[in-house]
Amino acid sequence: MRWLVGWSSTAFGPVSPEGRAIQPVGAQLLWSDPDPLWAVGDWRPDEVRVVQADPFTRLAVFGCCGASDEELRVGLFAARGGALRHLTAWSGSYTAVAQVGRRVTIVGDLAGARPVFHTDWAGGTAYATAALPLADLIEAQLDVGHLGALLACPDSPEAMGDGTPYMGVRRVPPGHALILRDGARDITGYEPTASLAVAAPPLDQDKAVDAVRDALVEAVRARLTAPRHAPETDDLDPGPVPGMGPAERRAARGAPAPGIGADLSGGSASATLALLAAGLPGMPGTLFGHGTEAGERLLAVTFNDLATAGGARTREAELERAGAIAANPRLHHVVVAAGEDALPYAGLDTGALTDEPGPSVVIAERHRRRLAAGSADHFIGHGARQVLDAHPARLADLLLDRRRRHLLRPATALAKADGPSAQSFFVPFTVYRAARRLARTSYRDGVQEAAARLMERHFTDEQALRGPGAVSASLAALTWCRPGPAARWLTGETLAEVSVRLEEAAVRPVLLRRPGERRADAALARYAADHRVFEQAAEIRSQRLHAPFLDNQVVRACRALPEALRVQPGARAAVLRSVLAGAGIRELPPGWGATSHAAHTAAVRTGMRTWTGELMNLFDAPLLADAGLIEARVVRKALRAAAQGERLPLDGLAELVSTEVWLRRLLARRGTCWTGTAAPRQRAVAGGVVPRPSL
Repeated sequence: MRWLVGWSSTAFGPVSPEGRAIQPVGAQLLWSDPDPLWAVGDWRPDEVRVVQADPFTRLAVFGCCGASDEELRVGLFAARGGALRHLTAWSGSYTAVAQVGRRVTIVGDLAGARPVFHTDWAGGTAYATAALPLADLIEAQLDVGHLGALLACPDSPEAMGDGTPYMGVRRVPPGHALILRDGARDITGYEPTASLAVAAPPLDQDKAVDAVRDALVEAVRARLTAPRHAPETDDLDPGPVPGMGPAERRAARGAPAPGIGADLSGGSASATLALLAAGLPGMPGTLFGHGTEAGERLLAVTFNDLATAGGARTREAELERAGAIAANPRLHHVVVAAGEDALPYAGLDTGALTDEPGPSVVIAERHRRRLAAGSADHFIGHGARQVLDAHPARLADLLLDRRRRHLLRPATALAKADGPSAQSFFVPFTVYRAARRLARTSYRDGVQEAAARLMERHFTDEQALRGPGAVSASLAALTWCRPGPAARWLTGETLAEVSVRLEEAAVRPVLLRRPGERRADAALARYAADHRVFEQAAEIRSQRLHAPFLDNQVVRACRALPEALRVQPGARAAVLRSVLAGAGIRELPPGWGATSHAAHTAAVRTGMRTWTGELMNLFDAPLLADAGLIEARVVRKALRAAAQGERLPLDGLAELVSTEVWLRRLLARRGTCWTGTAAPRQRAVAGGVVPRPSL
């Protein structure tokens, strides 16, 4: 795990004794007192860049940034005058820290994939891009209330606020910057806000799609033009193994290949990135000339799940599309076959501790197999659905703008999504009524309604939701705020506490926004947070995962797409097809852009059925029950029923399992992130947060 950490002390007096006698373990000091900054972890040399105008005016950029040194200096001068948005306008994914005198500004990203955390410490404020080190610093206990809110309403910022799983450690919201002056902090947004009363004129559709293309091309180019790094490995090649080539032996040792690679699942997002990366000019190979044999610039990896029978037809279609795309001579195609040991819920007792809990914990081992066969710099298509697809609540935004005719196609598509039935004829009218109800519901009333539903344990509207499927999911999402899929298994006390949080949030003044915009941003923030968990849980040594769809410039370009385009069926595939056409790639295989939800659901059910015994043991005496969040008996019954094929919210069960696994890894952790004579004497959550004596 890589992170940066620093603090801002008070006034102009001497540095506090705590600040002089403590530092992060294995840290690289970038600048020193009175407001020091460190880079911690296995940062590459080109991932930490510092430009300086004078000894007290400097800018540090962490991550992959496509700006030149001169552009960084221009951004530093702009930030000195208060124009923080300039620090977020470069291609790539990075965190910027600007120091101007005693003013320190830490800028987070728009999606939330590179968050910033802060806490009170030594009379000032400490900040970091990871919450666990700050929890160690202040010896924080676990915030059980936040975990309950995370399980009850995971995509509702009203319930979670700016909290983290650690008491006293706060999160800077996406699209905001943390500004520290002599230890005092201020959080300010750097994106312009739109008026709720008067909608901004929509951007021309062709120009908006061209902007998405340009942003994606620049995001991919920023990775291609960065220096190459050969993987570091201490394990020697064991030599010839029957049935295994050099690439297979390397993947078995857990080391990525040199150069650049990409996922190639047959889906539209990964295929777009793979084709763009293969077609753009860059710097092939590595610093030592590896990875350039036979002119193969891009290693395309396809995952073949041999253990899931339920999604065989979808998987075969994906493999055919991936094979057709990989016919490009600039792609080297590798298919990674996996069995039961790569199903969801496998390897829960061997994974790494992540900074926060997230549903990706239960699928980390599954994806490690694929990523181990990838490259040192590997493109993944995460975030495409969240930034390109329209959240169902955007239908209410269209009604607010009096554009009713644009609801016809999405409502008709929903009627066909779940197959023909007796109720299909009424689906468009049901969708329209739900969108109109949301458009006429105020934010305060919507949040209070969600609080009441939690108290009443009312998690579905039986009159509107006539069985599971796309229609049910869309209708349930047409709200200001709603309970999450795991809420039905939480205790009444937990739901009551979360309900109080929602009631308090409903009466607080907030920036008024349209329901679709607010719900879409919240869903993106939740997904970006889980993507960060995925990066940490499935981390391969010497490998960097690149998700260009979560970059600032790509998120901005996608937000500028007209809502009337985004709500149309197949909008994501159409936009990405236009992106590829603009880059000169027009021949795509049949079925390109098809979804793979059925295969994913089948894999999850197969994994639950295969690892039922391990899941039952996990919830035999769960920490979540000790904390009062769940009843173990109820969750065991739900896991057993889901494994047998009963229709239950699988995402909710994944959240419960991942949170329980994360708690166990956290409490089994040894050591601390800090060293020095004044270092904390105990790790985060030391002393236990649950009443079990053995902890």
